[in-house]
Amino acid sequence: MSAEIFVADMDWPAETSEIAPLRFCVRESAVLIRRTDDGVSLPETVPAGTTHVLGSLDGRPCLAVDGTDRPAPPGLEWCDLRALYRLIDEPLWGIAGRAVQIVGWDRTHRYCGRCGTPTVPVPGERVRRCPNCDLHAYPRVSPAIIVLITRGEHDERALLAWGTRRQQQFYSTLAGFVEAGETLEQALVREIEEEVGIDVRDVRYFGSQAWPFPHQLMIGYRARYAGGELMLQELEIRDARWFTPEEIDTVTAVRGPFSIAGKLIDGWIAEQAARAG
Repeated sequence: MSAEIFVADMDWPAETSEIAPLRFCVRESAVLIRRTDDGVSLPETVPAGTTHVLGSLDGRPCLAVDGTDRPAPPGLEWCDLRALYRLIDEPLWGIAGRAVQIVGWDRTHRYCGRCGTPTVPVPGERVRRCPNCDLHAYPRVSPAIIVLITRGEHDERALLAWGTRRQQQFYSTLAGFVEAGETLEQALVREIEEEVGIDVRDVRYFGSQAWPFPHQLMIGYRARYAGGELMLQELEIRDARWFTPEEIDTVTAVRGPFSIAGKLIDGWIAEQAARAG
């Protein structure tokens, strides 16, 4: 499905479409699936619940269905979104993440945060409105920067860190949320200084990824080391090291095409392999 294109459009006329929709039935952070000898698929029929139009995947309507408090029907099971990560194709997993976020937003904004009045959906928009004080509640998106820092004349070493939130060894790129009033670049410089105490230069944009844990937008960068000694923020970082591509294989580190951290690391390793070859 890597060549298929998802178009986010809540006005897609799913109810009148002749094409059978893809239904992402959601219960908290889990999605209803069917396991077979051929792998994992979405069920054609799901329990009834509040339904949200997500858009279309290669012309096929995609729906999110609220399955909160519903048991899995015979032959189906609830699968946590993280566990589903490598079981289905990336486009489907991305839409599943969108479904989890939309259903969660709809359930947690049933009442106005200002006056407590029950909110109502607004036709044609992804928003719940308070009919009393007119407060509008949109789905939350939390921007976060993520950066691969390299050093050396040919960027031959990369900085990876093992965060305190993981008990088992797991090295990845540095990342952090953007604070109110910050630009992305300011957040990047602050996070690096706070977590590892070094300066960077040549900051350049790499790419972005929606990351539904719970509602992040990861904005990826590459940067080069500019100076300073590693000084780790002990509450956040267990360990941080400068790795060569060969040394990364001696530890557990994020790799692979699904996460932007993996893409940053694999992209750098490919660059180094091309230079060496």
